[in-house]
Amino acid sequence: MDLFTGVLPFLHVAEERSFRKAAERLGVTVAAVSKAVRRLEEELGARLLERTSRQVALTSEGAAFLERAREAVAQMRAARETVAQAHRAPRGPLTVSLPFILGPVLLPRLARLQARHPQLTLHVRMSDRLSRLVEEQVDVAIRLGGLEDSSLVARRLLHTRWMTLAAPTYLARHGTPENPTDLEHHACLKFVDPKGLTREWRFRQTPGGAEAVVRTRAAIDVDHGPALLDLAAAGAGLCQVLDFMSDARMRDGTLVEVLADHAAEGPQVHALCLPGRQSVPRVRALLQLLVEELRPPPERPKGRGA
Repeated sequence: MDLFTGVLPFLHVAEERSFRKAAERLGVTVAAVSKAVRRLEEELGARLLERTSRQVALTSEGAAFLERAREAVAQMRAARETVAQAHRAPRGPLTVSLPFILGPVLLPRLARLQARHPQLTLHVRMSDRLSRLVEEQVDVAIRLGGLEDSSLVARRLLHTRWMTLAAPTYLARHGTPENPTDLEHHACLKFVDPKGLTREWRFRQTPGGAEAVVRTRAAIDVDHGPALLDLAAAGAGLCQVLDFMSDARMRDGTLVEVLADHAAEGPQVHALCLPGRQSVPRVRALLQLLVEELRPPPERPKGRGA
């Protein structure tokens, strides 16, 4: 028997917890699904499902097999789609997950992608939690920070750095810090994460040197990143944000950078997809556009206090 014959019926039964619903999804009879799953169990020499008159439940072997089966089916579908669409323009649904903080950076790029490929239908899912690509049918997840799942294909999009900013009016009143230790004499505006923890600021102690946390008292703390920029622009104090958050404020001159020589590296931004999906035309089109448009710009002039 071909081992893969029963995999898809088993997958649907496991997800639906029902032979009847699995049969409806596959367009076959309940008996056909039951037979396919039973033969799969015989081939594997293990019981995958516990069946009663009221419910279907996974055994421990079934739960382990389900996780691998999902990955295998996703890769087979991606391979089939890659071959089928090898010479076609990007089209069809494309589901993208991204964190709220990256919305202002990425949403205009997604709009340009759809304008460039009008046969694409974009489904954008904004979430700060980690997406389970297979279960949630996400094609590409954009993530900020460390990578936890080594089974995914990762494409680096952005290097970031922490920028310390203030309004020119604030600096005119209180002076410009020349060293991170000077911050104890300044009003610091800080971010509070969803767990209620205040994010302390990071700096290089010397230009090009090791990074360290510099703890200061928060004059104001806030749980919304863009609000830090609003407060700083109003002259309430200094804030520290990731560089891509500050571009508009830097361009219009409402904020300027200080302590630029002491700026610490920030988290990297990656695009994640399942193995094989990067070759699907619509996924490839998105990755190419993001890589092209998010290339590092020419080095910006150093701000005040550099």
